[in-house]
Amino acid sequence: MEILYKVHNGLYANLTNKCPCACTFCLRQTTDHVGESGRLWLEREPSLEEVIAEFDKFDMDQFEEFVFCGFGEPTEALPVLLPVADYVKKTFGKKIRINTNGMGNLIWQRDITPEFEGRIDTVSISLNTPDAKRYQELVKSKFGDGSFDAMLDFAKRCTEHVSQVILSTVDTTITHEEEARCRQICEEIGVTYRIRPWEG
Repeated sequence: MEILYKVHNGLYANLTNKCPCACTFCLRQTTDHVGESGRLWLEREPSLEEVIAEFDKFDMDQFEEFVFCGFGEPTEALPVLLPVADYVKKTFGKKIRINTNGMGNLIWQRDITPEFEGRIDTVSISLNTPDAKRYQELVKSKFGDGSFDAMLDFAKRCTEHVSQVILSTVDTTITHEEEARCRQICEEIGVTYRIRPWEG
């Protein structure tokens, strides 16, 4: 199983294949790897001990940050994610990012953002579009039409516990007018807006 893998200057953690969304644009519909990774479909979710053991395979000095991002929604694996974050902070002192769809509070039916405090440096959330109806059409969240507002609420709550919160859209997938609306949404909730390049 490919649990830890390299992407550019980061070491990424693939903790779960579970996800409450079925995004129309998701890479895992067309490929089984990202960058230099091996196959990211897991036979089962790794235990905390298995994840920790994987660090022996890497020289952590070569990485600028550690990122929770794999073939699933990282917050689905919160009971493993949090102690792994503690281990990385204590052992390697690296910056830690979570790439998420922002459904963590819906998944756990509680506010999980206070648990990021002191552990997570950046939370990067896929905004995709400024329109709630279009958002649900794109991500097909199992939580239904309230998912867009819940994602924005999650982002706003993260700002109280994490130093950098980013909402992102993908270049060329929405109009400049829609990007302007996304920027306004980000300003209203106090997060950074990022337009990221398409990686097909």
